[in-house]
Amino acid sequence: MSTVSAEFIASLKALVLDSVEKEAPPGGLGDDEPLFGPEARLDLDSLDALQVSMAIQQRFGVRMPDSKETRRAMTSIAHLAEHLAQAGKA
Repeated sequence: MSTVSAEFIASLKALVLDSVEKEAPPGGLGDDEPLFGPEARLDLDSLDALQVSMAIQQRFGVRMPDSKETRRAMTSIAHLAEHLAQAGKA
């Protein structure tokens, strides 16, 4: 499915959890697990999305404007990794 490394996925998970100041859910955060919405175990909100997008901009230099594209990119760690890979950052 993806061209990104396991190390990149792991660092992205750490970045997301760190930026929203949350612990990984029991059993760890799944690559395809939803980050937002009713099924999300992390229970992130729009403020969390802003914090994640700011962290991504600082770390990777990729702007994440508030748009449908950004919301799609942030549906899961796997989507986010793919988004960054397309931007040439993975």
